[in-house]
Amino acid sequence: MSTYIFSTRFSVFRASSLAASTRYFVLPSRLLSTLAVLEHKGGKVLPQSLPVITAATRFGGDVTAFLAGTDAKSVAEQVAKLNGITKVLTVSDRAYDKSMPESYAPLLVENIKQGGFTHVVSAHSAFGKNIMPRLSALLDVQQISDVTEIKDEATFVRPIYAGNAIATVKSLDNIKILTIRGTAFPPAEETLDTAAIEESSINPKAPCPTEWISESLAKSERPDLGTATKVVSGGRGLKDKENFDKLMPPLADALGAAIGASRAAVDSGFADNSLQVGQTGKVVAPQLYLAVGISGAIQHLAGMKDSKVIVAINKDADAPIFQVADLGLVADLFAAVPELTEKLNAGKD
Repeated sequence: MSTYIFSTRFSVFRASSLAASTRYFVLPSRLLSTLAVLEHKGGKVLPQSLPVITAATRFGGDVTAFLAGTDAKSVAEQVAKLNGITKVLTVSDRAYDKSMPESYAPLLVENIKQGGFTHVVSAHSAFGKNIMPRLSALLDVQQISDVTEIKDEATFVRPIYAGNAIATVKSLDNIKILTIRGTAFPPAEETLDTAAIEESSINPKAPCPTEWISESLAKSERPDLGTATKVVSGGRGLKDKENFDKLMPPLADALGAAIGASRAAVDSGFADNSLQVGQTGKVVAPQLYLAVGISGAIQHLAGMKDSKVIVAINKDADAPIFQVADLGLVADLFAAVPELTEKLNAGKD
């Protein structure tokens, strides 16, 4: 009777028999291939999806970008020029314009099975958080969320406990489903090469029990909070909405920065929840992050501690925000912020 010893796809296998000498041979294996599910709007791929492509290249093997919706083909022409893309797969159907997970996830399931993908990645954004958990359930695999580092094809690093600890996890699932923290990977850039664009023949048109009614988006001339290079955020120390509106916009305009807020400020009604920075808000990593009247709870730090330079203004010298700040000013913000704004504007003249 023969005995067989098998290992990983990169190993040489041994077959031995009581009556025969040892023989060595290599078994065929499943090649690595990654599907990068990208978010787009208004005929353009969104900035938070660009780091997803970079992360997808870390697995090795081919990277296929996936786009669905009415303008998927026009967006595909932009994506095809990005570094690391092997092919762009599109599904041009208006049913996916709003990325409703009830219909989008079944679409992904069928295309993943057809393409034999080993990894599926998307941004750790509202888009990814909405679709990927449903996709994982349909595929009966465990999702790995908010990945900040890819060590190999099965081992990943992600923050836990609001960023207070870092976990290294290994997945044994045949298909790895991940959401990527955009600030942890550089955005993909354009190259001279152009990947092939292919319209998928797989479109299950799963019924969607949810109906899209409308959306109300706040418009601003300021930079987008998620991609801005400078961010000024206000916290509970501003005391009320009147002070927030009086102090934060002029400071942001003087710096050319986006406006953010702590959860305490949002919960108190100082700012809209679209401006919330933190574990349950947006994760940002600008060149400059200026925290005004923010104590520095761990939930807030989880959303901004990767910023290049952190500046804090707080009258409490023991506030936790000073432990992560590169520069700190212990002062009354109601005096410091107007003075800082005035000097910044004077420097422009």
